[in-house]
Amino acid sequence: MLLRLPECVSEAQECLVEGAVPVGGATLIWADWQRDGFPEQAMSLRRLPEANVIGRGVLGGAVVLNTVDDRVPEVLCRAAAAVGTGAVRRTATVGGNLVGSTLRCLLPAALVLKAWATVLDQDRVHETDLAEVLAKHHLLLSLHWREPLASSYRKLPGEAGGQPPFVVAAAVHTQDDGVDRLHVAVRDGYEVLTDDVPCHAGTEEAIRALGDTPVGTLHAAAWQTVREHVTDLLARPVGR
Repeated sequence: MLLRLPECVSEAQECLVEGAVPVGGATLIWADWQRDGFPEQAMSLRRLPEANVIGRGVLGGAVVLNTVDDRVPEVLCRAAAAVGTGAVRRTATVGGNLVGSTLRCLLPAALVLKAWATVLDQDRVHETDLAEVLAKHHLLLSLHWREPLASSYRKLPGEAGGQPPFVVAAAVHTQDDGVDRLHVAVRDGYEVLTDDVPCHAGTEEAIRALGDTPVGTLHAAAWQTVREHVTDLLARPVGR
C-alpha cells in the first residue's frame, strides 16, 4: 500500500481523484484491511495545514486526539480526552472519530457547540453542516463553531462488551437576540439526541423545558445524569 501525504489542498484532491483512500490513525480500519486486503493507495492529511489547525473556533480533522487541549472549549477537550485508551488517543484523529466511527464520541460535543464543517471533495472545498458530513461521509478538513459562554462533557463508565457508555454534553450560547440558551446532546447506546431550551430563567426552568424535548424521554438513570450535568453547568458564574 502506498501512503500519500499531500501538503496542499490541490495535492489532496489529486490523491482523491486517483483513488487514494482517506485514512487518519487507522485505528478503526486496520483490522478490516488485514482481513480483506489493503488498498493500493491511502492518503493521510497529517501534513496538510488546513487539517491540522487547533485554535479559537477551529479544529482540524487530522488533529490527533491527545493533542486537543484548552485552546478549544471544555466540552470538546474533555470529549477528546475520554476516547478509548491512551494508545488510541495518540493515533486516532478528529475526523476519524466523527466520520469513520460508529461511536462518534466527539459528536455530542460538536452538536452542542453548533459546529459546522469544512470538507474536501475532489473538485472543491466547501462548508456544510454535520448532518451532511455524517450522511455522506465527507472528508473533514476542519470543524468550526461559535464560542460558548460555558460547556461541559461527561462520559459514564462502560462495561466491557456492553453498550457504548452514556455521554452527555452541554453548552450555553448567547443568541443574536441576547437570550441565553442551553444546548444538550446525549449518546444513549448508538443513538444521539440533541435539543436546546432557554436558560435565562434559571436552572429549574431550563430542566423543566428540557424534560419536554426528546432528551427528556430518556430512561430514568440517564435523565438523572442529564439533570445533574445541567445543574452543575448552570451553577457556574456568568462569563465562564
